[in-house]
Amino acid sequence: MRLGIFAKTFAGLQPGDVLQAAASAGYSAVQYNWACSGLGALPQAIPDEAGDAVQQAAQSHGVSVSAISATYNMLTPDMGQREAGRRAFTAIATQAHRMGTSLITLCTGSRDAADQWRHHPENASADTWADMLREFEFLLPLAEAHDVTLGVEPELGNAVSSAAKARKLLDTFKSPRIKIVFDAANLFEQADARQRQAIIDEAAGLLAGDIIMAHAKDRKADGSFAAAGHGVIDFAAYFTTLRRAGFAGHVITHGLDAAEAPAVAQFLTPQMQAAGLPVETPRTRT
Repeated sequence: MRLGIFAKTFAGLQPGDVLQAAASAGYSAVQYNWACSGLGALPQAIPDEAGDAVQQAAQSHGVSVSAISATYNMLTPDMGQREAGRRAFTAIATQAHRMGTSLITLCTGSRDAADQWRHHPENASADTWADMLREFEFLLPLAEAHDVTLGVEPELGNAVSSAAKARKLLDTFKSPRIKIVFDAANLFEQADARQRQAIIDEAAGLLAGDIIMAHAKDRKADGSFAAAGHGVIDFAAYFTTLRRAGFAGHVITHGLDAAEAPAVAQFLTPQMQAAGLPVETPRTRT
């Protein structure tokens, strides 16, 4: 099991610089974003040499590419924007194995055309759910063709806004190509300690066996996001819950500045170990 970080936490437009920074900060994995290669987060085309450069940098610095972000607004009413997201997904899926991963991360999006993370009253409608399912019907054949898995992350402001809705999505398709990226901080905004842990435990129980990656960011008492260790989440309890649910994937932190990255790694590693999750330490190379 590896502790990783969003690659875009670190400034740079070359994968070697970004992955070296991740390793130096104490991480042995990244969730990659094509912005770190200077191509933007959702490139419409990706040359093979760009995929090779990421894999070579990963090998050089002892950092694995756990997943690649292909998050676009699957529910935007702007169909031109949605088509661009589909093209980017296709380009990213084509490069996944070249980069050393088979996991592509997604969120289900919002009817808000300006902000895919913002709640919209239509997100919970039956028409929106049906539209989202059609989007997955488009993506699943691509996932099969490129032998990749879709890692779907529930977000409070998206159509899949809860563990229950994530379970509904999984049960609708019953496809091994759809798994869940689990983030405790996405399951609530404000709750007391008992409520928080009950929400996390219930969510992990609903999704047990289908959690392919865990995220580690925090929430402050006022509901705003924070770097892990700077909020109200009990990470030892969170990781224990994941272990009991059979989770064996990578833990990826985000929602932090590059300057905070070493301290967050030093905080999370013993929390994972205390929960019985073995952590592979980074092997920094030059």
